[in-house]
Amino acid sequence: MKKPELVAVNNLSRRETNISIFLIGLMFFIFGFVSWVNSILIPYFKIACELTSFQAYLVAFAFYIAYFVMSVPSSYLLKAVGFKKGMMFGFWAMALGAFIFVPAAMTRTYEFFLLGLFTIGVGLAILQTATNPYLTLLGPKERAAQRISIIGICNKFAGILSPIIFAAVILRPTDTDLFTRLGPMTEFERGAALDELIRRVINPYIGLGSFLFVLGFLVYRSPLPEIDTEHEDKILATANAGKTSIFQFPHLILGALAIFLHVGTQVIAIDTIIGYANSMNIDLLEAKAFPSYTLSCTICGYLIGIMVIPKFISQVHTLRICAILGAIFTLLIIFAKGQFSFLGHSTDISIWFVALLGLANSLVWAGIWPLALDNLGRFTKLGGSVMIMGLCGNAIMPLLYGHFADAYNARLAYWVLFPCYLYLIFYAVKGHKLRKWCR
Repeated sequence: MKKPELVAVNNLSRRETNISIFLIGLMFFIFGFVSWVNSILIPYFKIACELTSFQAYLVAFAFYIAYFVMSVPSSYLLKAVGFKKGMMFGFWAMALGAFIFVPAAMTRTYEFFLLGLFTIGVGLAILQTATNPYLTLLGPKERAAQRISIIGICNKFAGILSPIIFAAVILRPTDTDLFTRLGPMTEFERGAALDELIRRVINPYIGLGSFLFVLGFLVYRSPLPEIDTEHEDKILATANAGKTSIFQFPHLILGALAIFLHVGTQVIAIDTIIGYANSMNIDLLEAKAFPSYTLSCTICGYLIGIMVIPKFISQVHTLRICAILGAIFTLLIIFAKGQFSFLGHSTDISIWFVALLGLANSLVWAGIWPLALDNLGRFTKLGGSVMIMGLCGNAIMPLLYGHFADAYNARLAYWVLFPCYLYLIFYAVKGHKLRKWCR
């Protein structure tokens, strides 16, 4: 097989750079569509598979724990086969995960659904490991937050659409009545009704799997350049020559923990808001819109970032502001009470502060990455893999929320967010400056 032509990304023409950014943006749109549909899969599986809150949030665990498992192996895969071929394999893994939904739905076996979600997550871990280097290399370092914000808009806009489209395809206007009648049904009647409900995912996921399989081949044949990793290794070989381990970089390790907590707060703000609305007696057909409000706030934050970074405010100051806002909104979720009508919903005002967490979370990712990878030299690639491992916070944090929601209630469970934002404030103010563990 012909070896892929290697191109130094910083030697691309403006046209080639724009095409590359467009292709990466398209891929992040697809990543977002597949990832953020979990916000409605969680309550959907909770009903159809008769789960507790903790069990339902295993959706997020199975999906995102794949990042922890695959982040380092992905870097070796990409080095062996190249970035574009690796991305093709990533899309094919996602396709396989989508196809696993078919036997899972036919048997209404929750464990099979979790296997399918894990497999989709494996594919996404490969793709994220491949695409994130492009974001840092396609332009100057000080404007990395701008590029990440632009790509983030693609990702979150897809997240706005995915639960709405999924609900339109899967749910029916009569389902509200069905959900209220499940309790009095006999075991046989309830089983038949739930079997019919869960099998509605079969055709959509067959279509999704087929699309992802074809897309993998098209990306491999696309004009997206291969990254010249060998050239970059030679440039970085002499940097930090005295270092022997990534654990000698406190700002990286603390940054990976910051990513762990950040993505956990982000997925809680999006994936729990439907359940929180349900706790206010808002049915699923109405509550399906709430993840879109959180994601819309995130997009607003991205747009602000594009306009003000770095012209008016630095990336690190933006990170500090966002972390402080997250802590404030968390306290308001817990303590603010009272009926409030907005956008056609009559709810407790606290749910709108959950949505506003999208604004607080919007620029945290873009703020942490440049700080954590600063001056790693020859450890940059491994450092990037460690950062990707931090995405398993998406897997762990929702389970903590689900545990406390079962033990106490959906509102008090949001206390899990507060120490996360306090740590992000610490990292933004002091943690990213540390270059030695002990002075």
